[in-house]
Amino acid sequence: MSVLSLNWGMIATAESLDLKIGAVNAVKLLDEAPQKDVALERLKKEFEGRNRELIAQQKEAQALEDKLNRDGAIMRESDREELKRKVMGKNRDLKRLQDTFQEDYNIRRNEEFRKLQEDIAKAIISLAEKRKYDLVVYEGVIYASNRVDITADVLKLLKAQHSR
Repeated sequence: MSVLSLNWGMIATAESLDLKIGAVNAVKLLDEAPQKDVALERLKKEFEGRNRELIAQQKEAQALEDKLNRDGAIMRESDREELKRKVMGKNRDLKRLQDTFQEDYNIRRNEEFRKLQEDIAKAIISLAEKRKYDLVVYEGVIYASNRVDITADVLKLLKAQHSR
């Protein structure tokens, strides 16, 4: 028998109130929704050019460092110092590019994640209204029996919406 605690201190069973309650596993939906894969692909395409540029910059920095390690001992002092400055400058520029890239990627990933959460919320509300649920809990659920878990139904709805 389910128990529903009311704000004014009264306790009543969900059955006696004739409530229809559902629970949704947020982690499962976020992991299995096809919209997640679409968002990740969108991010990949958006950032692949910058990622290639970063890789090229890393290779250039590594090549300069390798040259310094390989030839530094036989170079003239002035040439070695100039190469050291180039290596330090290249590494500093690379670090700045990497930080900017990571920051921009995180911002876009968060935007895509918020959009996915909005899509999930709309699907839950749509299903709840269609099936006449009185209460659907989504996040912060410590336990939900299979009798009230509607995660699979919401996932089916998300997949159907995705295929449109």
